[in-house]
Amino acid sequence: RTRGLAPRPVTATHRHTPRPNMTDLPHSLSRSLVIHAPRATVFRYFTDSARFARWWGEGSTIDGRVGGDVKIVYPNGVIARGAVTRIEPERLVAFTFGYEDPQKPIAVGGSLVTIELYEHPDGTRLELRHDLASPEARDQHVPGWRFQLSQFANVAADEAAADATTAIDTWFRAWSETDAAARERLLAGCATPDVSMQDRWTCLRGLADLGQHVAICLQMAPGATTTRTGELRHCQGTALVDWTATAADGAPRGRGTNVVRFAPDGRIAGVVGFW
Repeated sequence: RTRGLAPRPVTATHRHTPRPNMTDLPHSLSRSLVIHAPRATVFRYFTDSARFARWWGEGSTIDGRVGGDVKIVYPNGVIARGAVTRIEPERLVAFTFGYEDPQKPIAVGGSLVTIELYEHPDGTRLELRHDLASPEARDQHVPGWRFQLSQFANVAADEAAADATTAIDTWFRAWSETDAAARERLLAGCATPDVSMQDRWTCLRGLADLGQHVAICLQMAPGATTTRTGELRHCQGTALVDWTATAADGAPRGRGTNVVRFAPDGRIAGVVGFW
């Protein structure tokens, strides 16, 4: 000990959890899935404790830096802890993982979780690898990761589609807009350039084709309006939207449901309509 320097007091902390030796973790499980959200959105769940808790549950936290604490609080009160061992912005995060309860199969710091993120046409492809010490622990965690990553896919996709209702209402407003330039702006603001539209009378793709089709519909039924009814039901980039159509004199013209597919950035990428 260096002369004149008192030893530092030992305090209870989980910040410096043991880092496993990979040679001690010969067993692993892997999962791959596509999340309907941009990669930047998905990555924020590993740097923002509020988002992390939205995924795992109240009380869960993450300090998104090397050495930062990871705490997962399960709905049944079980607590898992670890520490971030590696992080690359919008690309990768790795953290140790284990349980406070000594009766659980993995001690704190006793396994390693690595998550990699890749660009995908539908959003983000997530690759998970969980390295563990025993095949029994590995097999026990297969259904858990299946469920938790499915939850994550929904939570992140819901955030990406936070403005979905606005996009839907803008879409319906365009179908009542008689000014061609204004209609073009409305559709361009809520839909992708290659948006598709299908129903029993329609099979088209692209904003130009869609705009011309809407114009013909307005000529055939001047003054008609279509509006959303009720709340949309969204799941991982696809929504069900109920609507009603009304003639210029207020008489009902029809009602139905649209199946709407969103692009990862929240714009409408495709609509299938049912009357």
